[in-house]
Amino acid sequence: MKKTIAALLLASVAGCISINAKDTGWVDLFDGKTLKGWNNPYEWGEATVVDGEIHLVASKKFFLCTEKTYSDFIFEAEVKMPEGKSNSGFLFRCHVKPNKAFGYQAEVDTDARAWSGGLYDEGRRGWLSPKKPNDSPSGDAFREKTKGSFKRHDWNKYKIHVEGDHIRIWVNGVLCTDYTDDVDAAGYIGLQHHGEKGKLYRFRNIRIKELK
Repeated sequence: MKKTIAALLLASVAGCISINAKDTGWVDLFDGKTLKGWNNPYEWGEATVVDGEIHLVASKKFFLCTEKTYSDFIFEAEVKMPEGKSNSGFLFRCHVKPNKAFGYQAEVDTDARAWSGGLYDEGRRGWLSPKKPNDSPSGDAFREKTKGSFKRHDWNKYKIHVEGDHIRIWVNGVLCTDYTDDVDAAGYIGLQHHGEKGKLYRFRNIRIKELK
C-alpha cells in the first residue's frame, strides 16, 4: 500500500512538472494595475485600469498599442463588449503612426454577421478571411465553422498564434482562422475601441509567449 501511494504521489508531481514546463515562457502584457508598456498614439480615446481590467472609452475609433514590437508569438487576451452596436479587434504585427494604426486584426464582431475570429487587414486590404460579401460562400462557411464560439454577453478568450507566414486565431478554444500571409513579419499589438460614443470596451488577462 505504501509503495502504491508513493508511486501515485510521484506520478502526480511528475505530471505537474510536465504541465508547468509546457506553460513556461509567458509574459503578462498587462500587470492589472497600470498601463505600463502601452501607448495611445491617438489624440483622442481614453484608457484606464479598473479592477484588473483595461477600459477603453472613445467617440472615434482608436487603438491602445504596445510600446514593444513582436514577431513570432502566441498571444492570449479576454474581451467583453458593451451592449448594442459595437465592434472591436486585436491588432497584431501592426504599424503605428500618429493618429493611425494598421495591419492584421483578429475580429471581435457583435453583429449578426458573426465573423468573430476572422482576419481583417485594418487600414489596408480589408477582409482576408472570410471574404466579402457577408452572404458569400466564404462567409457562410466561416459562420458554420465557428457557430457558437463567440459569447455576445460574456467574456471571450482570444488566442492568436503567428509563426512565419502562418496565422491562426481561436475564440474560446474554437479555431476560426487558419491563414497564410507574408505581408508583415513583425509589429505592435493593439486593442480596439470602434468609436461608439459612451460605450465601454473591457480587456483583461493579456499575455504573450514569444517563439524563438
